[in-house]
Amino acid sequence: MPEPRSLPAAGAVLLLHGGRADSLAPPPALNLPDLRMRAFARALAEDPGHAGILIGYVRYRMRGWNAERADPVHDTRRALAELADTAGSLPVVLLGHSMGARAALRAADDPHVRGVVALAPWCPPGEPVTHLDHRTVIALHDPADPVTSATDTWRYLHRAEAAGARVRGVRMPGGRHTMISRARLWHTLAARSTAEVLGSASLPRTCGSAPDTVWGAGPLDAAMFVPGHR
Repeated sequence: MPEPRSLPAAGAVLLLHGGRADSLAPPPALNLPDLRMRAFARALAEDPGHAGILIGYVRYRMRGWNAERADPVHDTRRALAELADTAGSLPVVLLGHSMGARAALRAADDPHVRGVVALAPWCPPGEPVTHLDHRTVIALHDPADPVTSATDTWRYLHRAEAAGARVRGVRMPGGRHTMISRARLWHTLAARSTAEVLGSASLPRTCGSAPDTVWGAGPLDAAMFVPGHR
C-alpha cells in the first residue's frame, strides 16, 4: 500500500476495516470486513473528487483491538509512516469502519492526518478526544445498528467538538452495522465526505443548507447531503 492512481498525488485516503474486540489471531484469508471496505475503495476510485488521490489499505497484524494493546492503532501508525515514505508529505483522510474507525480516530494525531470519516464507529465512553483539535471528524451511523452504539457516536462527537474538532454526525436511514442495506448511499456519502475533508469537493448546492448548519455533532439526516436518497 498504497495503490497509486497517479503520482505526484494531491492527497491520500487510507481504509481501515472492522475486526473484533479481542483476538490475537491474524485476519483470515477470506476476511469479510476487509471485503466490505474494498467496495468503499471502488466507490472512491470512481468518484471525480478523488482524481489524483492515493487509495490505500491498512493491514492488521491481529484481528482484535485487544484492550490496552490497541493493536490496530499501531498498525495504522505504521501504515501512515509507510505512506509518507512512499509518497512524501500528503494530506491524509482515514476512512474506517467499526474497530477500524476507532483506530482511525486514535491515530488522527499524526501530523499528516487532516481528518477521519468514521462508518458505524466503535466509540466507547472515555475514548480520548483532545488530540482531535483542528481535525475534521465525520461520522455516519445507523441508529438501528445492533453492534456499535450510534448514541455513543453522537456523544463522542460532542466531546470532540468541545476539544476543537470540526465535526459532523450523519444519521443513516439503514444499513445497520454491515452497511449492506442502502449500500449505495453509504458509498456515495463516504466518498463525498473524504473528498470534502481533503478539500477536493464540496457539498452540492442542492443540499439546501447554509455552510454553518452542516457542521456539528447533530446528528443530521443523510438526505441533507445526498439529495434523492431517502
